[in-house]
Amino acid sequence: MAIDYQLFMDCVHCGLCLSSCPTYLETGDENDSPRGRIYLWRAVTDGRAELTPEVRHHLDLCLECLGCETACPSGVQYGKIIGSYKKDMTRILPPAPTVNWLQRQMLFHLTPYAGRMRLALAPMRLLQRMGMGGLVRRMGRLLPRSLRLMQDIVPTLAPHYGRLPEVLPAEGKRRARVALFTGCAADAFFPQTNLNTARVLQRNGCEVWIPRTQVCCGALHYHAGLEKQAERFAADNCRAFNKGLHDGLDKVDAIINNAGGCGPVLKEYGHLLEKTPTAGVGAAFASKVRDISEFLVELGPAKPTHALPIKATYHDACGLSHAQKIRQPPRQLLGLIPGLELIPLNEGELCCGAAGAYNITQPEMSHALGQRKAKNILATGAQAVFTGNVGCSLQIIRHLREIKPEMWVAHPVDALWASYSGEMPKGVDWIVAG
Repeated sequence: MAIDYQLFMDCVHCGLCLSSCPTYLETGDENDSPRGRIYLWRAVTDGRAELTPEVRHHLDLCLECLGCETACPSGVQYGKIIGSYKKDMTRILPPAPTVNWLQRQMLFHLTPYAGRMRLALAPMRLLQRMGMGGLVRRMGRLLPRSLRLMQDIVPTLAPHYGRLPEVLPAEGKRRARVALFTGCAADAFFPQTNLNTARVLQRNGCEVWIPRTQVCCGALHYHAGLEKQAERFAADNCRAFNKGLHDGLDKVDAIINNAGGCGPVLKEYGHLLEKTPTAGVGAAFASKVRDISEFLVELGPAKPTHALPIKATYHDACGLSHAQKIRQPPRQLLGLIPGLELIPLNEGELCCGAAGAYNITQPEMSHALGQRKAKNILATGAQAVFTGNVGCSLQIIRHLREIKPEMWVAHPVDALWASYSGEMPKGVDWIVAG
């Protein structure tokens, strides 16, 4: 077994985690709660229960959002417990066992590769520019259910920026030297956010380095229990950032990422690589990683000047709020924007149902949670919703599409750049206009 047994014993089954667990709130079944899953997995480990399909179903239904860790007064490391289950399952079952072979190939051999993702989305991007996106979506209903689920996730795609220079100079006096992690799926679905992240950093006096050979953070593989594959991604990134920056990691102030789902894994590289020859570089890499909002607040952000007279709300991505404990920095950045009124979101820290590949591996529960999140967003009366993770943006856009497709769903850095530059993204300028 891949579990440190003492982790089980830390849970006193008090139940304070129940109200923070999205699956328990939906089903009301204790087996779908954190303490229920801990009890099930411990019983299997002890040999008191069989690992039946029903038991696996309850364990597989976990989103790994870590809301329970935030709520737990005993410091139970639930992420490690459910992670041990995922690692053990890869010994007897294929990763993401609830999906078919084609979906598995797309998840693990397409999504984590930025170049492949750009090519795969190119036809959709072209058809959308030709005004045929709606037609393609309607025709998609003829696809097999597995492919239809994946097509439904695709939002309206902005033009890709192409290739950023390896080095972008700071504007004005240089205040910091940073490296930018551009990711894979995030760069394919929302390239404007990477571009705006670089621009915002420059505006704040940062010289921005973008290593050419960087790869996926490894989160999809890591959360599926494929630790060896995740290690390879981590080692490749450590080499890319350490050698690609010429002077090494010690010469940059931070490694910036803008995807809440990537940050927790990037910050785990020291642990992930501790038994490999790259252990030292992994620890150095992890110590430099900062979310864009976290870094800007630490640096002291330049004040934006162009007003965005809109009502907006903010959804806490689980990877930011629970895994990294980053809650206030994104709100602080949004609070700097003149004219922007930030409205509280009910159940703001409750997972939206994206959870990496969860909307593919557990589509029914993901749909229920996505609808719940959309309902709470609409109840605010906001014109825009901001969130710090690509998966959350995709999920929220998908579930608002049929109800309020005109709502602006974006990363806080997109709003910050609009306020710095005075340029509203195409398609949402109507919000400011009236």
